Amino acid sequence: MTSPLPSPSPVSVLGLVEGAPVVPVVVVSDAADAVPLARALVAGGLPAIEVTLRTPAALDAIRAIAAEVPGAVVGAGTVITPEQVGACVAAGARFLVGPGWTDALLAAMRGSGVPFLPGVSTTSEVVALLERGVREMKFFPAQAAGGTAYLQSLAGPLPQARFCPTGGIGPATAPEYLALPNVGCVGGSWMVPADAVAAGDWARIEELARGAARLGGVRDAGGTCR
Repeated sequence: MTSPLPSPSPVSVLGLVEGAPVVPVVVVSDAADAVPLARALVAGGLPAIEVTLRTPAALDAIRAIAAEVPGAVVGAGTVITPEQVGACVAAGARFLVGPGWTDALLAAMRGSGVPFLPGVSTTSEVVALLERGVREMKFFPAQAAGGTAYLQSLAGPLPQARFCPTGGIGPATAPEYLALPNVGCVGGSWMVPADAVAAGDWARIEELARGAARLGGVRDAGGTCR
């Protein structure tokens, strides 16, 4: 039997990124790239930026974006420990994303005061989170875990769950995910190619971001792309 958990944050991640169909998933190797990269993404229409904790520069990148790019909504991704939760929020992260979840990690995210998306890839994980009062989740790794067909099959029995699919999604497949009633946004990295970041080609990244922002089409009152 699990211990009672605190109430969820009143602000949701999907509400925080409303209007942005794609959340760029960014790996920053050099913190000096963080601000111009974030400015290019914001200028292209993608203000919500997930900086993954996959490099030693990640926290410095989050700190710089939070301080110097007022139009950005910077979050932390690949959050897997309670200790990382505190460090990310202290650095200025406005939302948290995990590739999976445990009760300890979920409790830390809930206690952080910022919106969060715990990761799921199975029906049992979705049901377990619903049981704990969590209705917004990251579906990861999206393509490998069943893609749009899997999410579509969940919409019938579990309509209260909403997802941000991430993992293997590109500009060709993103619209298929966004058309699903239980998808609020998708995560992807195609608009931040490594060669463009290495070259400091922020204009190219801005243009790719602009194309990704257009994938949203027209959203109805519930936030679903149609």
